[in-house]
Amino acid sequence: MKEWIIGRNPVMEVLKTKRREVFRLLLAAGLEEKGRIAEIMRLAKSRKVIIERASRDKLAGMGENPQGVALEVSRYPYVDLADILDLAAQKGEDLFILLLDLIQNPQNLGTLLRTAEAAGVHGVVIPTHRAAEVTPAVVNASAGASEHLLIAQGNLVQVCDELKKEHNAWIIGLEGGPQGRPVHEFPLDGPVGVIVGNEGEGMRALVRETCDFMLSLPMRGEIESLNAAVAGSIVLYQVLLARQAKGQAPDRSAS
Repeated sequence: MKEWIIGRNPVMEVLKTKRREVFRLLLAAGLEEKGRIAEIMRLAKSRKVIIERASRDKLAGMGENPQGVALEVSRYPYVDLADILDLAAQKGEDLFILLLDLIQNPQNLGTLLRTAEAAGVHGVVIPTHRAAEVTPAVVNASAGASEHLLIAQGNLVQVCDELKKEHNAWIIGLEGGPQGRPVHEFPLDGPVGVIVGNEGEGMRALVRETCDFMLSLPMRGEIESLNAAVAGSIVLYQVLLARQAKGQAPDRSAS
């Protein structure tokens, strides 16, 4: 099946990664061929992609704020868990994996994928059913970061059991309630899987039972909890900082 990716950053990242089959690039009529648009056109031409002009009304009908660009592509290429494990091994790093339990909102999923890519996560696992998938809306919300990530679908309970038994990973669940312990008490610098639960109901009971620890973030204001994507992003960066302190994760911002 085919789908349309819109927006300059998402389109650029899809073309860069070469993980999807690309069929057509649509540019708004009258759009100047300079800056990022010129780079998108260069990438498209290097892949021998058909480039066409279209009315702005047609592009606007494809989604919110297409920025004059749309790319027709194959559907998102999910991977197997083994591919994520192999990537960590190839990099010589302790496993760092994000597991999302029934995240429903495409914006939340996109935000978590963007943070995961920036924080150096080796891969993401989402459930096969009843959860948001990597749709064009999610790609857009992630600013194209989804295209650089290895994302697998599977049974989270089975995945967590495998990570614990065969790969010595700690499974840490993000918990907003009183059962959670402060983030500084956890071993975040070794092999770790971080679970973020559903926006309204949190983790399912069976998924929760696989956790070695339940983590909570300190709240000093009047509200009781953070958005799932915000809380998950904070924890991912806590893991990154712990790994940097251990010397495992180079700081790309310094290069």
